[in-house]
Amino acid sequence: MTPDQFRRLALQLPEVCECEHMRHPDFRVGGKIFATLSYPSDEWGMVKLTPEQQTSFVEEAPNTFRPCKGVWGERGATNVRLGVAKVTVVRKALKAAYQNNLARKLR
Repeated sequence: MTPDQFRRLALQLPEVCECEHMRHPDFRVGGKIFATLSYPSDEWGMVKLTPEQQTSFVEEAPNTFRPCKGVWGERGATNVRLGVAKVTVVRKALKAAYQNNLARKLR
C-alpha cells in the first residue's frame, strides 16, 4: 500500500476531511483525528483504535500493525506499516477508527 492509497481509503469514508497536524497529513471526522500519514516516518500511517481493537489488528496482521510508542500506543494509537499493508485490512482498521470517532461525538 502507498500513502496515496491510504489517503484515498480514508477520504472514501463519509464527511472525512484531510488536514495537517504537526507537519503530517491527518484525517478527521467531526473535527477529530482518526488517522494520520507519515508518522513516525513516510513509510507509516496511524489509526486511533481502542486498545482491544489494537490487540485484534496486531494479532491479525503483526507485520502491518504495531502499537505506537508510549501512552498513545497504550490508549490504542496504532502504526500501520504501509509497504506491507493489504488494502482489505487497512480499510477495516480505518473504518473502526472512524466509527470510534463517531461514537465519541454522540456521547
